[in-house]
Amino acid sequence: MNEQKFTFPIREVMTTGILRLPEDSKGPFPTIVVMHPISSVKEQTSSLYAERLTDAGFATFVFDASHQGELHEAPEYIEIPYYRVNDVKWAIDFLNTLEDVDNERIGIAGICGGGGYAVNAALTEKRIKAVASLTGANYGMLTREGDMSPGSALDTLHMVAKQRQAEATGAETAFTQYSPNSHAERKQAGVEDIDSIQAVDYYEEHAPHPNRANKYHVTDIGEVAAWDATYLADELLDQPLIIFAGDIPGTFGAYRTAYELYDKALTTDKQLKVLPKTTHYDIYDNPETVDKIMEDLVPFFQEKL
Repeated sequence: MNEQKFTFPIREVMTTGILRLPEDSKGPFPTIVVMHPISSVKEQTSSLYAERLTDAGFATFVFDASHQGELHEAPEYIEIPYYRVNDVKWAIDFLNTLEDVDNERIGIAGICGGGGYAVNAALTEKRIKAVASLTGANYGMLTREGDMSPGSALDTLHMVAKQRQAEATGAETAFTQYSPNSHAERKQAGVEDIDSIQAVDYYEEHAPHPNRANKYHVTDIGEVAAWDATYLADELLDQPLIIFAGDIPGTFGAYRTAYELYDKALTTDKQLKVLPKTTHYDIYDNPETVDKIMEDLVPFFQEKL
């Protein structure tokens, strides 16, 4: 396949993306934007799926979320859902200028939190003609649930208010982590959930990348808490939709979110694929799991684009 790296604008900053084109074929091609997970970068699981889809005949585009990844322009390492959803629209603006892209046949696929952002972007971005969510996570829901204790969301928001006040009056920017940096750190925190265990396996052992930074602004938690990936999906999500989830649930909530999204989506052209004996992170890079997903994902985009 042919790979081209681009730097392109998103609002007032620049970020980088990789366009992959089928080899020995002539465009314009049906094109799929592949959204990386929350805390990930374009070189990790999103590129794995992009390469497989390009091998199947699609152009694909992966890019770093604004303020993250390779360029991470200031303010660095923010996680604001409005920005992440809006990033998709700017990426498609850029794709619209490329002669190899068929502007009438653009789809989107998102993994983990990128799945939630992809779905949410499709609600108002109708240049997106087909949507795939791969172990999609609703980051707003997870943030509101917190540690599952009563009042967790409100306790968190009051903490954020104090931190924002501190930073407004001169304190340094405070960051929080997406996941533990090691199994030792995870065990010290008493975290034994399968999703957290495999997050460390993936990011620290399977697919580490120097462009990834495991942090974001504490004050961004307030923006995340008021956001919901599937809000208005029952009124606005009219594109063809395919959803993949493993049947081994974890705290990231992808199994639960898959059923919620399937039930809620306005479109009647929708499929839910629950993979047996499969975890959240199996969908990231387990070869057998990825092969199984591609059996349905490729025909879906071939038909809908």
